[in-house]
Amino acid sequence: MKMILLRKFRVLILMVFLVACSMHIMIDLLPKLERHGSSGCSCSHTPSEEPQSWGKQSWPNKHTLRILQDFSNEPSSNVSSHSLERVPPGPAGDKTPASRRGDHQRLDRKRQFIQESVVTKNAPVKGSRLSALYEHPLYKRPLQPLTDEDTLFNVNTDIRFDPKAADDPSWNGEGNMDEFSPTGDLVAESYPNWLRFHIGINRYELYSRHNPVIDALLKDLVTQRITSVAMKSGGTQLKLIMTFQNYGQALFKPMKQTREQETPPDFFYFSDFERHNAEIAAFHLDKAAAGAGAEATLLQCVKVRPRWLIPFSCICRQTREQETPPDFFYFSDFERHNAEIAAFHLDKILDFRRVPPVAGRLVNMTKEIRDATRDKKLWRTFFISPANNVCFYGECSYYCSTEHALCGKPDQIEGSLAAFLPDLALAKRKTWRNPWRRSYHKRKKAEWEVDPDYCEEVKQTPPYDSGTRLLDIMDMTIFDFLMGNMDRHHYETFEKFGNETFIIHLDNGRGFGKHSHDEISILVPLIQCCRVKKSTHLRLQLLAKEEYKLSTLMAESLVRDRLTPILIQPHLDAMDRRLRQVLNVVSECIDKEGYSFVVEDDLHGVKGTEPVHSGPRQR
Repeated sequence: MKMILLRKFRVLILMVFLVACSMHIMIDLLPKLERHGSSGCSCSHTPSEEPQSWGKQSWPNKHTLRILQDFSNEPSSNVSSHSLERVPPGPAGDKTPASRRGDHQRLDRKRQFIQESVVTKNAPVKGSRLSALYEHPLYKRPLQPLTDEDTLFNVNTDIRFDPKAADDPSWNGEGNMDEFSPTGDLVAESYPNWLRFHIGINRYELYSRHNPVIDALLKDLVTQRITSVAMKSGGTQLKLIMTFQNYGQALFKPMKQTREQETPPDFFYFSDFERHNAEIAAFHLDKAAAGAGAEATLLQCVKVRPRWLIPFSCICRQTREQETPPDFFYFSDFERHNAEIAAFHLDKILDFRRVPPVAGRLVNMTKEIRDATRDKKLWRTFFISPANNVCFYGECSYYCSTEHALCGKPDQIEGSLAAFLPDLALAKRKTWRNPWRRSYHKRKKAEWEVDPDYCEEVKQTPPYDSGTRLLDIMDMTIFDFLMGNMDRHHYETFEKFGNETFIIHLDNGRGFGKHSHDEISILVPLIQCCRVKKSTHLRLQLLAKEEYKLSTLMAESLVRDRLTPILIQPHLDAMDRRLRQVLNVVSECIDKEGYSFVVEDDLHGVKGTEPVHSGPRQR
C-alpha cells in the first residue's frame, strides 16, 4: 500500500513539474509569438500615430500603460545581458514609410542650412583642404614592411568567414558572393567591411590612411539593419550593443535630453523636481489678492531677485550648444554622442588613426531598439511619456532613471555607433592604468598633481622606460587637450604586439564639453616630461597654418556625417586656440631643454632594425 502511495506521489510531483515548465515556456514565448504574428502587417504609421498604438503592437497585454508608467521605485541593477541572438529579417513592409521620408527630408534641409552656415565660415579658397592635407608629405610617409608578427590576424589561418555556411539566406554581403579563390576559399575582398577592418589592424595603426574599407564601414554603421540590441554591462552611463544584419557589432551611445528652462514635457508629475523658488513665489502669490493686479503685485514682491521666477533647471543632458556646467566634476559629466563622432575625425586629421570608426545615426527606438532587443531588463524600461514620446532608461550607475530617460521625437533618437574591435577571444587586449590618471575623488588629488617631478618616476617604470610608450602618452595627452577630455583613466593595447605598439584611444564621450574653458591640467604630462614625436610636432605646426587650419579641416570632415552639424562653431574655434597652447608648451620645453632633447626623431628610422624611438632620456 505504501509503495502504491509513493508511486502516486511521484507521478503527482512529475505532473506538477511538467505543468510549471509548460506555463513558463508559454509565458516566455507569448511576446515573441505576438510579435511574429503582427510582423506580417504591411500597414504604415506616421511618426505622430505610432506612439499612440505603441502599446498594442508587441507588448504583452498584461503591461498596461498604468503599469508602464509606475516604475519609478523599481530597484536598478548594473547586471546586463549580452545577448547576441540573430533576429530573422523583417518583411519588405519594414522599409521606411513615405510619411516618415518627408519628415526626414525636412530635417535634412534644416541640418543642411545649419551645416552651410558652419562650413561657409571655414570654406577653403580652392578645392578641398582636407584632400590637400592628406596629400602633404607628412601624411604620405610609408610604414615599415609588415611581417606576420606585425599583423593582428593572418588571413589564411586566423580568419574564416563563410556566410553561406551560416545557413542564413538573409545575409547581405558587401562584395560579390561568387568571389572565391582557386582553392575554393572565400577571398578577403568579399568579407563584410567590419571584418576587413579587423584584418587591416597592425602593430602601428588601426587602419591605413587611405583605406576605402573605412568609408564603407562608416556607411554600414548608418544603413545596416539592426537585428539585436543589448545593454553593455559596466560603465557609468547607458550604452547599447547593436548587432547588424551582416553580423557586425557597434557600441551605441544615445543623445541625451536637452536642458530647458521649463520642466521637460516627458517628465511625469511625480518625478518632477521640487523648486525652492516655487515655494517663495507661491507665498507671495497667496499674499497678493487674486485679480487683475495679482501678477504685477507678485513681480513687485520679488523684484529684488526676479530670477526667482525662473524655474529651477533640471540636471539633464546636453545638446551641442550647451556646455558642461561649471560645478560638474569630470567623473560625473555626461557622455556625448557627438563627442565620440568628432573624436574619430580629429584622430584621423592628426594622423594617429587610433580611434575605431564612429558614425552618427538616427535610430527608430520602437523598431530598432525595443522590437530588436532580447534583453528583458532593457525592454521593461520602455514607456510612453506624457508628451506622447517613446522613452527608455535602461540600467547603469548614473543617469538611468525616470528623471533621466532617453526620449525620442516621437520615437527617433540620435546616437553614435562605434565599430567593435575584434572579439577578445580572437585578439586579446591589455588594459593599462594611465600614469596621469585623476583621483576621481571630490577632495583628494592624484600624485602627479602635487609632485612636479612625477614624470621622472614614470620614466623609470616599464613600459615607459623604453620604446615608444611614453611618446604615445604625449600624443594621447595632446589629443585629449584639444577635445577638453579629462576622463582618461585607462588605455588599451593589443596583447599580441607587446609593448611596441600604439595606444587605442577608446571612450571619448566626455570630450567637447566646454568650449569657453581650456583645462590646462590635461597638458601636465607634456609639461612635466617635455617630450614629443617629431612627426606629431610637425603636424601640429602644419595644422596651425591658415591654409591647413584645424577648425576648417574638422568642419569639412564632420560635414560628411549623417547627423551634421556635429560641433558648433565655438568648439571648432576652441581647438585652434588649444592647438596654439600646445605649441607654446613645446616651444617653452625646447627653450628650456633643447630641441634634440624634447623632439624625438621618428621620421628617419632604418627599416628592419630595432624600434625607431629610443627610451626616455634622463636629465
